Amino acid sequence: MKETKADLILHPVRMKILQTLASGRRKTVQQIAEQLTEVPQATLYRHLKKMLEAKVIEVVDENQVRGTVEKVYALPQNNQLLSREELLKSGPDEHLNYFIRFLSSVLMNFEEYIRQPNYDFEKDMVSFRMASLYASDEEYSEFIRKYVELITPLLQNEPAADRKKRTITNILTTQNNSAKGNTNERPDD
Repeated sequence: MKETKADLILHPVRMKILQTLASGRRKTVQQIAEQLTEVPQATLYRHLKKMLEAKVIEVVDENQVRGTVEKVYALPQNNQLLSREELLKSGPDEHLNYFIRFLSSVLMNFEEYIRQPNYDFEKDMVSFRMASLYASDEEYSEFIRKYVELITPLLQNEPAADRKKRTITNILTTQNNSAKGNTNERPDD
């Protein structure tokens, strides 16, 4: 079975690589490796090669360093890894498969956190929760716009001594009221 672009992107290591290049960042293999210390260098090179071949990332610069060529990687200019058309043509089983793979990477990220020595939920401000809300399409659209406005500056930050890597996972779904009998009961009541 041929690997789809979504399958390629949703691999846990490749998702981590993409996160290092998010928000227009340009990085060498060395810079990516410094952020992904848990990924062996051979594994990193293998995944970068696969991502280059699929045009998920691109080489944007090459530097001569002591007789070798150091490549600088970035996301493509259009920065759209999975097109809307690719998502829309996927069926329910494909979407469920993508979602399960996405959740497994969330689980791996959380396990990495709790397996560290001296992790501290309170000090680290770690949480996980699910909240249901009711909003019109317009209200929901405004919420998403404000969320993007708030998070965008933080996505531009580079690692620094006074910064901790924090991961925010979004899963946004909608339940059609008519499918539930159109009651006014809140789902978490």
